[in-house]
Amino acid sequence: MSDAQQLTPHLMFQNGRAEEAMNHYVELFDGEVLTINRYGAETPDMEGKVMLATFIIAGLRINIMDSSIQHEFDLTPSMSLFFNCTSQQQLDQLWTALADGGQALMPLDDYGFGPFGLVNDRYGVSWQLNYNPAS
Repeated sequence: MSDAQQLTPHLMFQNGRAEEAMNHYVELFDGEVLTINRYGAETPDMEGKVMLATFIIAGLRINIMDSSIQHEFDLTPSMSLFFNCTSQQQLDQLWTALADGGQALMPLDDYGFGPFGLVNDRYGVSWQLNYNPAS
């Protein structure tokens, strides 16, 4: 079996903010941009926007793009990125950064399994942040 990640989350934006979001996540999680391909002059309304980029955060490769086609759907909290924090301090720091300009769906609290929160960030991506000091 290969070491390559076979299943990759893919984030599609309709508002032209894919690169901004990717850079935010890479900075926040000390990640790395692997590739970035941009729309060219053949797509004038999208020229310079992200056709497809790949980045890594927390060891997970993620694809991201700005869609050149407007859809009747968008990101939804039903699908989220779940991150296990290594400390209460990390949980608080990530929560603050991701909630800035976003919306708390489940405020930070102890829901019976340790501190946890669910937040939509300013880009509409849903994050579940958890810290279980017992693990």
